[in-house]
Amino acid sequence: MAKVKIGFIGCGGIANGKHLPGMAQQKEYVDLVAFCDLIPERAEKAAKEYGTPDAKVYTDYHELLADKSIDAVHVLTPNIAHCEITVAALEAGKHVLCEKPMAATTADAKKMLEARDRTGKMLTIGYQYRHFPMNQVAKGIVDDGWLGDVYYAEATYLRRRGVPTWGVFTDKSKQGGGPLIDIGTHALDLTLFLMNNYEVDYVVGTSFEKLGTLLDPKFQGQVDSMGNQNSWNNKTYDVEDSAVGHIKMKNGAVINLRAAWAINMAEDNGANNEAYATLVGTKGGLDTVSGQARLNHVVASQPAITMVGNKVASYIPGFSAGPAPVSKEHDIWVKALRGEGDLFVTADQAFVVTRILDSIYESSRTGKPVYFD
Repeated sequence: MAKVKIGFIGCGGIANGKHLPGMAQQKEYVDLVAFCDLIPERAEKAAKEYGTPDAKVYTDYHELLADKSIDAVHVLTPNIAHCEITVAALEAGKHVLCEKPMAATTADAKKMLEARDRTGKMLTIGYQYRHFPMNQVAKGIVDDGWLGDVYYAEATYLRRRGVPTWGVFTDKSKQGGGPLIDIGTHALDLTLFLMNNYEVDYVVGTSFEKLGTLLDPKFQGQVDSMGNQNSWNNKTYDVEDSAVGHIKMKNGAVINLRAAWAINMAEDNGANNEAYATLVGTKGGLDTVSGQARLNHVVASQPAITMVGNKVASYIPGFSAGPAPVSKEHDIWVKALRGEGDLFVTADQAFVVTRILDSIYESSRTGKPVYFD
């Protein structure tokens, strides 16, 4: 079978941290042939490090999509551009892996679904947390019935002082929001995936614009939990710094979502600086806050806690301190492109995530719940 030809639109942080090293592990099956970025030096650097000898560099994604030899593209741009570029790529006959979130708004996410259906091309979204070992173990616990009927869950990703100080994360015009759409999206996707429940009744929520506009000198120059210098420009900061959401499912279950880049809470997004989920059921409960699947159940009529699975320090190739782990996300994607398996993260599931996030922002603006159809 001929190698699959892949193009990349966006060669910034997430491209170099996850997608380029992840796809480089698949070079037996793929050729990385095209790289596009508004900053040409970024595209040139990516092409030199990861591309084929004849890899092409672009600053206009339309030119990349015009190359009929390219089979699939990764859309790795700021959130606001996901819809426009993904729809154009699908219409150009390319399969698409779009980085999370699917889109900045429900309307844009719907356009992406419609383009997928219209073209018959594959579309998946970059929710890598599902693939983490502890979360795969947690999924097995739920699917094997250890929790019984899951009626309550918490989706959490909190940073005490972790505002991204690179890229355009604090620019609402390019990202659509702050920590809710950036990291809360991971916690929510993970929780919905573990519950296998995407039927939403209504959403109510609030976003807070409190700490992001403050610059406390004592925090400037300190390194945050993500290893970044903890100072940001409070004059240009125009997204929320934290948000909460209450999601009522049609079967009566409830999910409480919390996300923050800056919040005065001692809790700091669990072990390994990751998103985590807490699930409560009629037979037992579990969480992944410790970096493992922690099962809370009853043994011999006594409350018991069982740690299931091994603690693993890193899961993403470009962010690994030691040897780069194999990227399950890209392994599954490449198998799907070769016709050897199905997509693991469907666009329909990701659409629900985007709709919930968008509804939390709307509820915060209006002070009213948002009901789903």
